[in-house]
Amino acid sequence: MKKLAILLSLSATPALAASGPFFSLRNTDFVVTLAFLVFIGILVYYKVPQLIGGLLDKRAEGIRADLEEARRLREEAQEIYASYERRQREVKGQADEIVANAKREAIAQADKAKADLQTSIQRRLKAAEDQIASAEGDAVRAVRDSAVQTAVSAASEVLRQQGVAADRSAGIDAAINEVAQRLH
Repeated sequence: MKKLAILLSLSATPALAASGPFFSLRNTDFVVTLAFLVFIGILVYYKVPQLIGGLLDKRAEGIRADLEEARRLREEAQEIYASYERRQREVKGQADEIVANAKREAIAQADKAKADLQTSIQRRLKAAEDQIASAEGDAVRAVRDSAVQTAVSAASEVLRQQGVAADRSAGIDAAINEVAQRLH
C-alpha cells in the first residue's frame, strides 16, 4: 500500500502538467527541480545531514545522561529515605526503651517511698511507745513518790504519837534516809 502511494505521488508531478519541453531553462518546473537538486547537493557537500544527525545524537546523549542522572538521584533519594526510616525505627525503639526505663524507675521510686514511709511509721510508733513507756515510768515514780510521802507522813504521825520528841526526830531522820536510799 505504501509503495503504491509513493508511485502515485511520483507519477502526478507538476512536470507532467507543464507545456513544452521539460529540459529547458524556460520551463519553471525544470528550473525549480534543478535548484532543488543543487540545494540538496550543497547540503550533502557540506555534510549538513551528518551535522544535524550529530546534533541530534548529542541531544539524545544529553537526554540519556539526564535520564541516568535522574535514575541515580532517584536511587540516592530511595537510599536516604530508607536510612531515615531506619533512623525513625531506631529512635522509636529508643523512645520506647526510655519510656520503659522511666516506668521502671517510677515503680522503683514508689516502692522506695513506700518502704521509707513504712520505716518512718515504725520509727514514729517506736518513738510513741518510748514516750508512753517514759510517761508510764514518770507516772509510776510520781505514784511511788506520792506513796513515799504519804508513808513518811503517816510514819511521822505514828511516831509523834508513840514516841518521845527526841526519839521521834531520830526515827523520822532514819525513815527519811531510808526512803531517800530506796528512791535513788
